[in-house]
Amino acid sequence: MTIQETINKDLVEAMKNRDSVRILVLRGIKSNFKNKEIELGRSLLTEESFSVLLTLIKQRRDSIEQFLKGGRKDLVAQEEAELEILNNYVPKPVKPQEIEDVVSSVINELNANSLKDFGKIMKAVMLEFSGKNVDGKIVSLTVKKRLTDSTI
Repeated sequence: MTIQETINKDLVEAMKNRDSVRILVLRGIKSNFKNKEIELGRSLLTEESFSVLLTLIKQRRDSIEQFLKGGRKDLVAQEEAELEILNNYVPKPVKPQEIEDVVSSVINELNANSLKDFGKIMKAVMLEFSGKNVDGKIVSLTVKKRLTDSTI
């Protein structure tokens, strides 16, 4: 069963249970899938579906961060509920140790030793994690830390 079929099935179930938050999130996912299909002019591949979901997750995380800064606890709770639902449809997040291992191997592979190589390293690392649930901010911080530690 594809991720889209799973979401359709879960949407029907949420409608039967009158779970308004779940209905809202699942309809939003379907809408984003449809927009991406129109953009590409074809059906989404599994990896592209996960990419759309990861974008939605990133948006929720950014919103939570902004709402916390603004003192809007009510909106934080809503975004966290939506984030929890979205997380059910993506692979488990990549562990920090795996990120560190990949960053180290890419840095060694590219013979990188300064922050000038940051862009090349990030591109290669993110390519390694294609289709996986990885936070780009964590990868970025890991690369910067590794590069600044190696220059000392």
